[in-house]
Amino acid sequence: QVQLVESGGGLVQAGGSLRLSCAVSGRTFSMYNMGWFRQAPGREREFVAAIGRSVSSTYFADSVKGRFTISRDNAKNTVYLQMNSLKPEDTAVYYCAVKARGSWYSTLEADFGSWGQGTQVTVSS
Repeated sequence: QVQLVESGGGLVQAGGSLRLSCAVSGRTFSMYNMGWFRQAPGREREFVAAIGRSVSSTYFADSVKGRFTISRDNAKNTVYLQMNSLKPEDTAVYYCAVKARGSWYSTLEADFGSWGQGTQVTVSS
């Protein structure tokens, strides 16, 4: 069973930055395609970003494109989400997940298997 632990969330003013980390257990992290999702209060969980086994393969939701970057360090079994120019509408619980099947990325929750417990990001105006 893969375990994921997110960290790095917090309270930040609009325009600020945060970097989220997701530590993943197991020896095969380099083989995982990874994703970040978020869920705001009263809303469904939505896709944010994905990164393939190859660090050159990344994909972003339109709402974060140009502001967020995703990266990974296979030596540390960790995937990162760098969030810049944060907006109040970015406030949510952020989750990382391991893609379970299919192509290297998907925007659908159902295509991801193991999930972390989430980390809260709050952006004040």
